Amino acid sequence: MSDGEATAPVVSKNKSHRKDKPWDTDDIDHYLRDNKAGAFTEESSFATLFPKYREKYLREVWSAVTRALEAHGIACTLDLVHGSMSVRTTRKTYDPYIILKARDLIKLLARGVAVTQAVKILNDDMACDIIKIGNLVRNKERFVKRRQRIIGPDGSTLKAIELLTQCYVLVQGSTVSVMGPYKSLKEVRRIVLDCMKNIHPIYRIKELMIRRELAKDPKLANESWDRFLPQFRKRHLKTSEKTAKKNERLEQKVEARKAAGLDPHVPAQPAKKVYTPFPPPQMPRKVDLQLESGEYFLKAHEKEAREAAKKQQKQAETTAKRREERAEAFVAPAEAAAPTVEEKRHRKRKALEQEERDGEEPAGVETEKKKKKKKRKMEEQGMDVVESGGVSETGKKKKKRALEED
Repeated sequence: MSDGEATAPVVSKNKSHRKDKPWDTDDIDHYLRDNKAGAFTEESSFATLFPKYREKYLREVWSAVTRALEAHGIACTLDLVHGSMSVRTTRKTYDPYIILKARDLIKLLARGVAVTQAVKILNDDMACDIIKIGNLVRNKERFVKRRQRIIGPDGSTLKAIELLTQCYVLVQGSTVSVMGPYKSLKEVRRIVLDCMKNIHPIYRIKELMIRRELAKDPKLANESWDRFLPQFRKRHLKTSEKTAKKNERLEQKVEARKAAGLDPHVPAQPAKKVYTPFPPPQMPRKVDLQLESGEYFLKAHEKEAREAAKKQQKQAETTAKRREERAEAFVAPAEAAAPTVEEKRHRKRKALEQEERDGEEPAGVETEKKKKKKKRKMEEQGMDVVESGGVSETGKKKKKRALEED
């Protein structure tokens, strides 16, 4: 094998029959802005409606829109009566595809895109996509919450999507307007639709960041990137798997209770009701209850009298209840009664007995406490003499003093 054959570049199968054209150079303008072939045989036109709140802005910027379209030979009309915009080809139109670009321009203006941004759609390397998200989520609150996820806190998520995809993204009402290269439009549509299906945009953003880094490495150009990309799968557990997890949690709880020295048997839940395929018994109707009580056969004035009696009885019960509640404020609180003479003597005897049980102090040490004990004994002996019928003067004095003390 010669060196020339070894270094020959590998030609793709799709380009094997293509030959170099020496006359096709970069300085040649492939799309001449003239109409040498003549005017189009048929006139093409498109129209779109716009909301009421966009009317004021469109009136202000319509002159700029007209100038941008006139350069490509497209005529435009703003109908404020019917609330519509329309574009159509003229005899000066030379590009057959520009009418579709003009249609996209008026669509973007109707969806809230600024005129300075919307005019860029007329460039050949720019495309647009209007993603409808209004009918993807039924619940209004859930829809608003998921739409807000596309924007993110302070527009951070939206800014990340724009930087990674090189697109302009505008979230407006029930649509998302996107402008950018064709390849990037698919990525943005995927992110938006997945977000409305409850898949957070951060997962797709992370994937895009990894792809962006992998694209810089020429060695990985012809290899699969699946091994580098994260696999985010929402796994739905089967009933058996859920039961196994529940049993595992219960075992962990029992072990934790054993380690803490508590009873490992967790109190069992109340037994479930036995399932029966038969419906519950039918509840009686109001008429059935009236028939049972005999109220159904009463006359009108008798029913009224019965209702009035019930009402009066209820009022009387309420009045009595309220009267009791008001009377509670005037009830004197229970007070502790002063102890009688007999109770006091009983307490003193108990105290003396307790002191005797506790033991006496060392011999030769006669404290003031001991003297008081003796004095109390003598007083009690004097009281006992009086109670037994004796006429002792000391007993009378002691009795008088005890009464004074009380």
